[in-house]
Amino acid sequence: MTKHIFPYQLCIFLFCWLTCMTTAVRAEGDVLNRIVYLSKSKGTVYVLLGMVSERTDFLFIYDSKVVDNERLVKIEKGSRTLRQAITEIVGIQDLELRVVGNHILINAPVKREYPMEQVVDTLAHFVLEGTLLDKKNGVPIVYATVGVEGTSIGSITNQAGEFRLHLADSLRRKSLVFSHVGYVAQKIDIPLLTAGQHFTLTLEPRIFPLQEVVIRVVHPIRLMREMLEKRMINYSQKPVYFTTFYREGVQYKQKFRSLTEAVFKIYKSPVQSLYAREQVKLLKMSRITDGLEQDTLIARMSGGIDACLQLDIINHLPDFLLADAHKDVYAYTSADVTIVGDHLVNVISFEQKKEVKEPLYCGELYIDSDNGALLQAQIRIHPRYMKQATDMVVQRQARRMKIVLQELTYTISYKPWNGTYYINHVRGDLHFKVKQKRQWLGSSSLHTWFEMVTCKIDTVGVTRFQRNERIPTRTVFADTHFKYDSDFWENFNVIPWEKQLVEVIEQLTSKIEKIEYE
Repeated sequence: MTKHIFPYQLCIFLFCWLTCMTTAVRAEGDVLNRIVYLSKSKGTVYVLLGMVSERTDFLFIYDSKVVDNERLVKIEKGSRTLRQAITEIVGIQDLELRVVGNHILINAPVKREYPMEQVVDTLAHFVLEGTLLDKKNGVPIVYATVGVEGTSIGSITNQAGEFRLHLADSLRRKSLVFSHVGYVAQKIDIPLLTAGQHFTLTLEPRIFPLQEVVIRVVHPIRLMREMLEKRMINYSQKPVYFTTFYREGVQYKQKFRSLTEAVFKIYKSPVQSLYAREQVKLLKMSRITDGLEQDTLIARMSGGIDACLQLDIINHLPDFLLADAHKDVYAYTSADVTIVGDHLVNVISFEQKKEVKEPLYCGELYIDSDNGALLQAQIRIHPRYMKQATDMVVQRQARRMKIVLQELTYTISYKPWNGTYYINHVRGDLHFKVKQKRQWLGSSSLHTWFEMVTCKIDTVGVTRFQRNERIPTRTVFADTHFKYDSDFWENFNVIPWEKQLVEVIEQLTSKIEKIEYE
């Protein structure tokens, strides 16, 4: 039996729909016509918009190609509507302003010849990009997690706080979630972030008033014991595929010597798998170098994809996580309480005891107070034994050179998906002092770094790779030469370059080659 909508029912439906739309427009108009008092001020657009945000509790999202964050503005004291305040600060008339939840979207007037829906239907993928800043001071938020809600797809921000995502058209109605240690997580609906524009967004630091913190004694070794006991619950017990983006670089005498980028598919073994090892399949790779091999190859470092895999410290437990077995080696203290996403986190500090005289790691561990999951780790070689640790990371060095480790730092983070935690981001920075032997004066700096971010997780149909598909995890990328191709990465999610890396690409020269594995 066919169900019909009778005329009077249709009228009621249209009336209700029009009422809802009128209410939404009226609500937006009420917000933008709200009176705001601003004192006489001088500052950047970013600072003055922040002042408006403090007075109204609204956060701003805007295209950085339209709004110049660094432009200096003077405003006189007095009252004006919120719309007038935004226009005065930004310096552009007839701005397109939209109020969505507690966000105000700032756009320049856009004249479209076709409805947006017609454009959307023609695209298989779309690109979202922007910059994530600290709401209080405008500093870029580095290595923040950016992910599509309800999926395993995501990336991180670079050292300039920038992110860039290639997303399938089917994800246009989803939301992006931004999170970082010490900040309130923020969720933004993707339809609010117009493809092709570069948006500036902010995260608010989370400060815990004393009345919000339950005062209790946190025994660090007990907390770490619980973390290990719950490892089988919190982390994957099945093999998974990771699609990851990898980048490594060498900087010598304050100049970049090489830059390598790659996309890998990784077969990841379950937690506590005794015999199975990770396998790596190379999908894409690009490398540039200045061709000065005598400078670039002054030393061979421990690093690369193998180091990234080994730094999954939940799968490959280091001594400092086995607190019960190493009480005589490490001292553990409860250092702080912070937040990751919307989870309260205990921060545990550890370092070797004074009587232990060998180079070991020290650092901070971030453990979820509710489920005991390790969310992040920041580890480094103890400064007292840095020189002794050189042989740990330098596999081979040129005969004419003496190289000494100055600083070593690793950052590891995990993210949840469908109730299970997976490795999200690994970053290693190694700083050295290089000196030619038999020369008393003069030394140079050498900085090598590598990082890997998980961009997609697959749990269905996971099998080990065929022998001819996989590459050795200890592959040294410095042994081959490639050149960056602007169209090379297609629809892969990669970490965008910050300004420094853009300059590298423009300055370095190399053979025009690329490698591609299907």
